Amino acid sequence: MPIGSYTLALTWSPQYCATARGTAKAGFQCGSDNRFGFTLHGLWPDGRGTAWPQYCSRAAVLPPAVIRQNLCATPSAQLIQHEWAKHGTCMKTTPREYFATARRLYDTLRYPDMAALAARSGLTVGAFAQAFAARNRGMTADMVRLNVTRGGMLNEVWVCLDRQKRYARCPAHQRGSAATARLRITPRA
Repeated sequence: MPIGSYTLALTWSPQYCATARGTAKAGFQCGSDNRFGFTLHGLWPDGRGTAWPQYCSRAAVLPPAVIRQNLCATPSAQLIQHEWAKHGTCMKTTPREYFATARRLYDTLRYPDMAALAARSGLTVGAFAQAFAARNRGMTADMVRLNVTRGGMLNEVWVCLDRQKRYARCPAHQRGSAATARLRITPRA
């Protein structure tokens, strides 16, 4: 399936840890003194229209060095392996190149003051998207989609990218929360 665009998915770690704390798979991310903010969920190739490529070829177990290089951005060896198998295998690249590209995109992002936004009364998805976009040159609010829990808590931010991996308007069919929806943010511990 041809790639039409990309999504850079970021998880808000305090919300993830609020629901996953105590589980074995969340130990590194949520345990001890780790205080992650946004973590890199993955770089996803999108198709053209509502379908997208996934699991394009068999994926061998990643070398330990690749896992280690990515744990600061994606603090889960299991998720790193999964992202390669589901998304990376569709991008005509090696695991090292796939994760280097994802990390480069992740490392260039700047974030709004999450503590101030978490304390804001009446925060909406649209206001958050505007605050997020304002911190990143060339990005506008329509280039950001939010994924929230049923209770309206920030779960993930999806940054939409074109085929050259530049910020782009999110496709109309890409799901996300309505701009007028109320948003709450789990503060960092």
